[in-house]
Amino acid sequence: MTEPGNGRSETNSARNEFALERYRYILQRIHAVNENAHRFLAIYQTLATALVGAALALFVGYHKWNVAPATARAGVVGLLILATMVAAFTTTLIVVGAFAWLDYRNEECDITDEMIGPGFRKRPRSRNLFRWYETYVLLFILSSIIVMWLLAAFLILPEIK
Repeated sequence: MTEPGNGRSETNSARNEFALERYRYILQRIHAVNENAHRFLAIYQTLATALVGAALALFVGYHKWNVAPATARAGVVGLLILATMVAAFTTTLIVVGAFAWLDYRNEECDITDEMIGPGFRKRPRSRNLFRWYETYVLLFILSSIIVMWLLAAFLILPEIK
């Protein structure tokens, strides 16, 4: 026969072990979300550079390649639209990652509140948005797309005649 208190301690031990494994999983997911933002930025930078480089090559070489000016303008605009779509996709992935990160952090706080004590880990606050590097990655993507379109509209497209 088992002792009356022994079943309770086994249950507590299993519960603690489960909570610890879940906590480890959450920390791994938070780490993966942080790494993903860097990957997404690298993908954006690579694709944007390639697309804008192609637009500039089209601008420089359309005469030599006997491409009609209207076609060259359409090609430059099309490549900028593709760059904008890559930026929108990258932005979406980063924003979704930030929401996932918030979810994981809140779950982490729930576990530590229950297992260790309330207030062990502070919950993320929206006012800390300016301390997150994702904020500056998003600002970089937005500003680079705006600069690309402005340069195309005022310097490149008017010169394609």
